[in-house]
Amino acid sequence: MVRLFAQWLHCIDQKHEVPPQALIPDRYRRPRPHIYSDEEIRRIVETAAELPSINGVRALTCSTLFGLIAVTGLRVSEAISLDVADVDLEAGLLTLRRGKLGKARLLPVSDCTRGRLVAYSKERDRLLGAPPEPFFVSDHGERITDCGARYNFAAVGRTIGLRPAEKFKRHGRGPRIHDLRHTFAVRTLVNWYRAGKNPAQEMIKLTTYLGHASPSHTYWYIEAVPELLDLASRRVEKEVRP
Repeated sequence: MVRLFAQWLHCIDQKHEVPPQALIPDRYRRPRPHIYSDEEIRRIVETAAELPSINGVRALTCSTLFGLIAVTGLRVSEAISLDVADVDLEAGLLTLRRGKLGKARLLPVSDCTRGRLVAYSKERDRLLGAPPEPFFVSDHGERITDCGARYNFAAVGRTIGLRPAEKFKRHGRGPRIHDLRHTFAVRTLVNWYRAGKNPAQEMIKLTTYLGHASPSHTYWYIEAVPELLDLASRRVEKEVRP
């Protein structure tokens, strides 16, 4: 964060020096996320709906699951842990019981998302013949696993060209399902900046919605994404100038 602040100051006055990245070495550096475009997300959801399935449930589940993560920023573990009882389809409210550090929270969804979940629920029950306990299930009516969700997402990414072929990796290497969460966070921040809102005042909302333990975890996106850093720098410059 010190280096980020220095970058802001440097944009305003080039006399300010920016400390090199290696000045304070990190034991772990988070990889820069892939920020999906609207078109990429559309292709992911549509291609997932065409995944081979013995009864149609796999394709239905993956398409809905990937779409839900994209529009809510849910962690994969939170989404696949949902039970039918955790999804209030009338109120459009999700009860997340498997948050990070064991924290539970309530998550409201838009009317559009609620409608998609209602449609999924009805078609899932029709295909299986009875409502299951887990909300997101496999062809056999069992809860979709973390490995299964990631494997299917990688397969979709390989199909649409987001994950180039790589030796010993069937579905290549490239953008991950978790990057959908990053994309949601970044888009929210970008929209705030473009709307003239003060992200510092709004940040607690996003931190709470994402289930982050601290706003500092959410601020990471500003440094990780060039567009956000540029917008943040412009805002600081505008506020500092007389």
